Amino acid sequence: MANHKSALKRIRSNEAKRLRNRYQNKTTRTFIKRLRGTSDKSEAQELLKKVISMLDRLAKKNIIHKNKAANNKSKLTKLVNSL
Repeated sequence: MANHKSALKRIRSNEAKRLRNRYQNKTTRTFIKRLRGTSDKSEAQELLKKVISMLDRLAKKNIIHKNKAANNKSKLTKLVNSL
């Protein structure tokens, strides 16, 4: 167990960040599933804007790798364009 005050604080802050990162990542995955399930092109384009923004935010904060974000955006854009 941690002995220093700063180490205890670090444990608390790490847990808070971990939960926040998990929530943001899960929310983004849910929106991706919703986008993949839609068949209406105009609705899909609106969702795509939101999903791309979310992926960029996750990549910027190093929650996911930037290449993973780029791959997801590419595949989802192809999907929307094919509708």
